[in-house]
Amino acid sequence: MPRTLVETNLFPPIGPYSHVVKAGGQVFISGTPGVDPGTGQLAGPDAYTQTRQTLKNIAAMLASADAGLDDVVHVQVNMVDVAEFAEMNRAYAELFAEPYPARTVIGVAALPKPGARLTMNVIAVPKN
Repeated sequence: MPRTLVETNLFPPIGPYSHVVKAGGQVFISGTPGVDPGTGQLAGPDAYTQTRQTLKNIAAMLASADAGLDDVVHVQVNMVDVAEFAEMNRAYAELFAEPYPARTVIGVAALPKPGARLTMNVIAVPKN
């Protein structure tokens, strides 16, 4: 199954990977932190603010692939501190609508972006 790179106007990847790839009618988005694309800096120091920015970034990436948050079927959240779970959930519920996508939350020791509290990667199946 061939994969197709989807170009975005966000910050460049920090390694040899693509932010967004389409394959087999699905959209795959790599682990994304809460970086404000206008400044290149984290949107804030806490899980709530970073979750909101992460999901805004994911929504922009999905739009580049002719999809939206309502097309997301699975989210993986990688959190440095799972004690921040409630704050991540608060922002998550503000941006996703029911029925919510399936989700996996994993506690991790560290993330590549200094100061990042979490990253999210998603799989979406566009309706079109």
